[in-house]
Amino acid sequence: MKTLKILKYPNKKLRYISKPVVKIDKKIQNIIDKMFKTMILENGIGLSAIQVGIPLQIITIIDTENVNKKIIIINPKIIKKKKKILKSEGCLSFPNQQAIVPRYKYLNIKALNYYGKKIKIKAKSLLSICIQHEIDHLSGKLFIDYLSDLKKNIIKKKMKKMYKKIK
Repeated sequence: MKTLKILKYPNKKLRYISKPVVKIDKKIQNIIDKMFKTMILENGIGLSAIQVGIPLQIITIIDTENVNKKIIIINPKIIKKKKKILKSEGCLSFPNQQAIVPRYKYLNIKALNYYGKKIKIKAKSLLSICIQHEIDHLSGKLFIDYLSDLKKNIIKKKMKKMYKKIK
């Protein structure tokens, strides 16, 4: 199975707003399978479809408490969040960059799974943070958007420097 290309900041597509998935069929399931393969090869724990250039509300996550469990979240809606925390997080679209971001420790969402069945997920700690991070991607929001201008500019400069080395 072929992998997908992860878009790196400052790619403008990372700011696109993802559309809900209307029909979950073999095509959507194939995208999900490729997203998992790509995410795992890149040592990630979460990936949104927009990060691979597909503007659909699809998220793939490896459960941080059970690495053999794959979580598929389609068309997520947050129904409850509580207890704000500050945690360091990274992003596959920002290789080797980390920052402290405000999130919620507990999160309840409703969504669809791989087969189009309605699901509810109660998440805490790292899983909650990961889901929030990926849901942000669906609305074109990046983790650097939570940072001060100074911290944001430092990461932007590091990314530009990294791309100059690659070219």
